[in-house]
Amino acid sequence: MTVILRHATVDDLRPVGALHQRSRVAAYFSFLPAEALADPTPEAMGWYWVERWTWERDDHLMTVAERDGQLVGFSYVGPDDAGDPATGLLNAIHLDPGERGRGTGRALMRDALATMRGRGWARGVLWVLEHNVAARRFYERGGWLPTGERREERIGATPTPQLRYTCSVL
Repeated sequence: MTVILRHATVDDLRPVGALHQRSRVAAYFSFLPAEALADPTPEAMGWYWVERWTWERDDHLMTVAERDGQLVGFSYVGPDDAGDPATGLLNAIHLDPGERGRGTGRALMRDALATMRGRGWARGVLWVLEHNVAARRFYERGGWLPTGERREERIGATPTPQLRYTCSVL
């Protein structure tokens, strides 16, 4: 019944990809079209994480959450994408849809902030989809504040505006 957090291994990456895809569909279906969420497939998302891990494992850390031996969430932390050496980037927190509201996301966030502190970063940043109101509330309850910075990326062919948030990790 208790959630256990641990550092991911290469054997976790394909299951993480499948969980990531399930999480995206559940979190984004209310504001993104189905065709944008159909690709990548869970298998392709698993291979994405295998490839990404190959290039980033030296300076990024993935933490997985397990409940009763089953993968239920993950976080991914690395250096700031803008190159600020005092800042870490929370690249992702994703949960299995059935895990939402059970405290696992908060545990992963606390762990990510501790990881950033342990790496000597004074603050964290993240990007969140502007229309993902539930995620924005989650981060704001955790002490994250919008910076006013915006960017737009695509999920499939759909433009997705994103907002940057920051948080002190000290």
